[in-house]
Amino acid sequence: MHTAMVMLFCLSATVTYAQPASIKVVETKSKNRITFFAENKTYADYDVLFEVKGKNFRQSAAKPRWIRVPAASKVHLKTIILLRDKTPVYSKIFKTSDSLSKRAVKKEYTKLDLPPPKVKPKKQITIYTFQGCDTCDSIVSKLNTKNFLFRSVSLDKNPEVKEQLAKYLSKSTQEMDSLSSPIISLGGRLYSWITNFDQMMEELEKD
Repeated sequence: MHTAMVMLFCLSATVTYAQPASIKVVETKSKNRITFFAENKTYADYDVLFEVKGKNFRQSAAKPRWIRVPAASKVHLKTIILLRDKTPVYSKIFKTSDSLSKRAVKKEYTKLDLPPPKVKPKKQITIYTFQGCDTCDSIVSKLNTKNFLFRSVSLDKNPEVKEQLAKYLSKSTQEMDSLSSPIISLGGRLYSWITNFDQMMEELEKD
């Protein structure tokens, strides 16, 4: 029978999480004008309010209004006309809101080619890998392909983590060095016998 141990501690390791990009203003410059766009690299709709202040350019005198920027899209905000032989000096005021207003201006937009959103698993996944572990590479590759949120910690680069895992798994240094599959934590429970992605998903779905 396979056994697992519950971990109630935090292992120190340098781990990188992918963070979604935010909404930002991008500029397109031509000979006599500057065009401003909002790029929404998130998976939610937002309203934005944009204003340009400065000198040596002309712009519409209309009062700035909130503009709808759909998820994963690029929307035109404003264009200013530069004065001949003058260098424009300007500052930008940019606000965002996720409280979508019925009064927001809805413009045509261009869809952005973004990767699919990350999948948050039922339990937090941490996979402890080491060099030469083909099973580790296979499981990590599947997690990335299916766009799961997870942590990957290299035991080769974090020997102190390796020592802590050995203690919690009651394994000797020799046993840790002879591992052929990763050590995986699912929601704080350790598994040292999982050898493929499907096994891990089966355990992940268990209550």
